[in-house]
Amino acid sequence: MLAQRTLKSLTRAVGVGLHSGERVELTLRPAPPDTGIVFRRIDLPQPVDIPVRALAVTDTRLASTLSAGDAKVRTVEHLMSACAGLGLDNLYIDITAEEVPILDGSASSFVYLLQSAGIELQKAPKKFLRVKQPVEVREGEGDQLKWARLDPHHGFTLSFEIDFQHPVVDATVQRVEFDMASGRYSRDIARARTFAFSKDLDMMRANGLALGGGLDNAIVMDDTKVLNADGLRYAEEFAKHKMLDAIGDLYCVGKPMLAAYSAFRSGHALNNKLLRALLAQEGAHEIVSFDDEKKAPAGFAQLARAW
Repeated sequence: MLAQRTLKSLTRAVGVGLHSGERVELTLRPAPPDTGIVFRRIDLPQPVDIPVRALAVTDTRLASTLSAGDAKVRTVEHLMSACAGLGLDNLYIDITAEEVPILDGSASSFVYLLQSAGIELQKAPKKFLRVKQPVEVREGEGDQLKWARLDPHHGFTLSFEIDFQHPVVDATVQRVEFDMASGRYSRDIARARTFAFSKDLDMMRANGLALGGGLDNAIVMDDTKVLNADGLRYAEEFAKHKMLDAIGDLYCVGKPMLAAYSAFRSGHALNNKLLRALLAQEGAHEIVSFDDEKKAPAGFAQLARAW
């Protein structure tokens, strides 16, 4: 049986929110089979659970926000991407503020936290959402066109192309492909950092955003160069970070996906729109598990390798 996974022990992190600049503490805890991933706002007078679901995504401006009633948790995509990359099914995430800490701007710190707590197999079959029919969403035309698509596939692959029309970004590789079955998420995707342009940062801060952002947790560029002293971590770091975001956004469907995802200039809003289209299209998906691991997609039975 291909089994569900949770943590062996709890682990904690402290940081600041990228947009809020507020100090926030996370406690990541094991959860029973079929719990899914659940954020818990423990700073509220009465703690509120916010289960991760595609329809619980209520805001996609600059980040993905989940809500349950009036309670929210913002900027969940990097942590969700790490959970997807490690194949974690069940997890409680206690959080003391509205925004997940940005840490180093990638998913690598979350990968380290989760792997340091240990991954435990559970006595319940892992449930996948299998795409049965193509689903596509498109917006804009010409140089404003962007799209995202899911096709049936026995595994989980991603293809992402960016187009920022900026000399620094244009000088890098702008199209990347990745197969989750490779077991190389931690090494090849997780370390890609979020990025911003210095001229936009000033405007964002004036509007109360990016208050916790800086060179220690983002790639920052002016009109001609990367301002970070250590440069880029990957030749294609910009495209890989957008793919990292997409992995996290897609994992908000609540289960690992069996599909081939492809996108051009997609972002949080279009990724969630794609999930909603998938769920709304009759016969487009089914929930499956594998009693025989040999029938599961190659690579999914192994625990993800560390660095």
